Amino acid sequence: MDRLKKTNSTQNHDTHRNRGKLTGQKPPLQPKHVWAIRSHLHLTGRVRDLALFNLAIDSKLRGCDVVNVKVEDIAPQGYSLDRATVRQKKTVRPVKFELTEQTRKAIDVYLANVRKTPRDYLFDGRFEGCGLSTRQYARLVFNWISSIGLDPSLFGTHSLRRTKATLIYRRTGNLRAVQLLLGHSKVESTVRYLGVEVDDALAIAEQIDV
Repeated sequence: MDRLKKTNSTQNHDTHRNRGKLTGQKPPLQPKHVWAIRSHLHLTGRVRDLALFNLAIDSKLRGCDVVNVKVEDIAPQGYSLDRATVRQKKTVRPVKFELTEQTRKAIDVYLANVRKTPRDYLFDGRFEGCGLSTRQYARLVFNWISSIGLDPSLFGTHSLRRTKATLIYRRTGNLRAVQLLLGHSKVESTVRYLGVEVDDALAIAEQIDV
């Protein structure tokens, strides 16, 4: 009984302490981390990984959607598009995203080194005709994070999804734009996802003079 009371007391304390806070969220990468990983993958000649990493950052897709991207989604004519649309697995809603020049270049170099048809998965898994699994993708992210000296336990595939979205919000304060880019149906979901706090809102307001 005493042990049960102690456990309940600890749980109540943790709940009170974490009330109003996001727990378990993997933080986004900082720009310096993104460039460090890109440089490492480029210098080590990991063409596929560089294309995958860049696509994950630009697309802001969930891991389950990144691994399901097909060639026709990104490069239907054999070369990368400026903008692409992918239907999300979780919500079945289409989401549009931009592909920067460096991402297009990385994907084009990768495609020049592999034989693929438009209906093929962009990134192959272990078995023929199958794309990467989410576990394989998570393992790659783990290795990328480790390669630049960060603690991989602190980051995950969602870190890549959140990276560009967080930067866009911090630079513009435009939650609606980020909501559309992430494919959220409600702006409240975007607020929770980004961990928007009152201090963030005040910092944005302070930049506006009327």
